[in-house]
Amino acid sequence: MDTPSRDRLVALRREFHRRPEPAWREFWTTARIVEELEAIGVDEIAVGPDILADGERIAVPDDDELDEWFERAREAGAREDVLERTKGGYTGAMATIEGGGGPDAPTVALRVDIDGLPRAESTADDHVPAREGFRSVTGAMHACGHDAHVTFGLGVAETVVESDFEGTLKVVFQPAEETIGGGKPVAESGVLDDVDSLLAVHIGLDHPTGEVVAGVEGFLAVAQFRADFAGEPAHAGGQPNEGRNAVQAMATAVSNLYGIPRHEDGATRVNAGRVGGGTASNIIPEEAFIEGEVRGETTELMEYMRDRAHDALEGAALSHDCEVETTPTGGAPGAESDDAVVDVVEAVAERMAGVDSVLRRADLGGSEDATFLMRRVQEQGGHAAYVGVGTDHPGGHHTATFDVDEDSLTVGVDVLATALRELARPDL
Repeated sequence: MDTPSRDRLVALRREFHRRPEPAWREFWTTARIVEELEAIGVDEIAVGPDILADGERIAVPDDDELDEWFERAREAGAREDVLERTKGGYTGAMATIEGGGGPDAPTVALRVDIDGLPRAESTADDHVPAREGFRSVTGAMHACGHDAHVTFGLGVAETVVESDFEGTLKVVFQPAEETIGGGKPVAESGVLDDVDSLLAVHIGLDHPTGEVVAGVEGFLAVAQFRADFAGEPAHAGGQPNEGRNAVQAMATAVSNLYGIPRHEDGATRVNAGRVGGGTASNIIPEEAFIEGEVRGETTELMEYMRDRAHDALEGAALSHDCEVETTPTGGAPGAESDDAVVDVVEAVAERMAGVDSVLRRADLGGSEDATFLMRRVQEQGGHAAYVGVGTDHPGGHHTATFDVDEDSLTVGVDVLATALRELARPDL
């Protein structure tokens, strides 16, 4: 199979790196993906609402925020017909490529995520995107390699269109991974229910360029939440006894969250990542909030932590005569890569140029909403695996200096396209 040239992959990656958009605001990104898919020769392209189940999107920004990014995309030249289909934050796309092999040939799928992070990018001279002129211009940043993931998806699609692929390939360009909000609506839409084998992919993960992980494991199931505390204001000097201090309740809740007992069955995590409240130093605070998350080595352990977190929040509010309202803001279950798919990826990677080492399994140590898609395919009788494509990166994931070694782009496309061809063989 002939894959796109390194120069083409680098140019695509740099273009997407320069215009990152956060979750549910990937308007320009979606439009640009559609343009590339059409240019490649993909006839069947679903956009936005066609791949997202009604009512399942999580942590969607307010209308003003969506409208601002929508207009930014329009000003950046995003195609109007695609923009209109994504209005309201219905971003993302899916390409379907019908190969040969007849009606009984397998359907395989690749999932890549497309959103950036709401953080600034480094301006240092030794940061390659800054030095070479493709640093972000949006105020967000592709600090986790999703620009490379989009490139993988487009590169695999182009490779398959120009090959003698025997089955059907679906490439899902999923929005809102960073908020753990996009995987569930894609899974629940049913667009992958006919898939026999699914690959999801991530670049880096502290593996060097030339290393491939055939089956990433160790996903931590996660539940994210926002807790809003409500009390009663009063003059802090004149009538402090008349107030009900929401910040006290919030502070107590933070302490209680970190006091949740760990579980004998496996690893658990809790984090109060963002807190705030109050209006002035001389006013008893009437409102406060926590944005936090819990994780578990299994879905059951995450649920244990989630239930205890709810108790900790309610107890803290009660102890300070306040109320608390807790809202889920994201989450994902655990998942496991199937040996049947890992076997194929491992065998392909071992004979691929540019691959120096192959790990059959390695732990992620974090969370990913690709697990929704993996579990959906598995529940329908198919198989799935999460593939790691190593890259040398100067800064850690989610940092201002994160970057990818562009040699890993060709490695990723080669391994993924070839593994998907093998998985789509009718005689496999």
